[in-house]
Amino acid sequence: MTTQHLYLLTGASRGMGLSMALQLMAPGHTLLCISRTEQPALARHAQQAGATLLQWCHDLADSSTLGPRLESWLREQGCTAWRSATLINNAGVIARIGPLSQADPANLAQALRVGLEAPMLLTAAFLRATEGWPAERRVLNISSGLGRRPMASQAAYCAAKAGMDHFTRCLALEEALKPGGAKVCSLAPGVIDTGMQLQLRSADPADFPDQGSFARLKTGGQLTSPDEAARRVLACLARPGFGAQPVADVRD
Repeated sequence: MTTQHLYLLTGASRGMGLSMALQLMAPGHTLLCISRTEQPALARHAQQAGATLLQWCHDLADSSTLGPRLESWLREQGCTAWRSATLINNAGVIARIGPLSQADPANLAQALRVGLEAPMLLTAAFLRATEGWPAERRVLNISSGLGRRPMASQAAYCAAKAGMDHFTRCLALEEALKPGGAKVCSLAPGVIDTGMQLQLRSADPADFPDQGSFARLKTGGQLTSPDEAARRVLACLARPGFGAQPVADVRD
């Protein structure tokens, strides 16, 4: 029986994505990371861990060519090589912090493409290419509490994560109708001490009314480290009941 497990992960070069990539590396695991830049630490760790690593450099704001590339690559792998296949849509960016009326069109479009368009296109490609595989298939979308509650000056990020939650709900209904359908979940990982948090607490309070709240999360020690957040997220992914709730929170 094969013991090979395949993981596809976006946004693996920093933050929680990097921590997840490092923690996923083990003998018998193949990890394809898709980020804007390569991360040398991943290559070193893969060699030490006995895992297979591929790194694709691609800006997810331009995902129109990435979906076909991923689909083609998956079809080349063959359906019998894997015991499981998992797509983790982790990459995300925040647009310029400020009211929507002041948004730069290109900046706004980039945030929505990375945060919503790319996960949908990659998920569609993943499901098409692996349809009929005997492997257990899972799709984990990294969402946010901001997809479930509104916040001023964060319209693009909130909308992208809300869209991610709802497309996951739709996808769960579709896959439940198929024999061997994929298990899917849009998971909020909690508040994490990453560069995105730094952007939020460093914003001008005149542009971002909630700036003080984010600053207090840091000073109050309420932020989870990327390593711990990755452990919690991957523990949820590994649960036998993964996907029973299409939209979930790691703190539940």
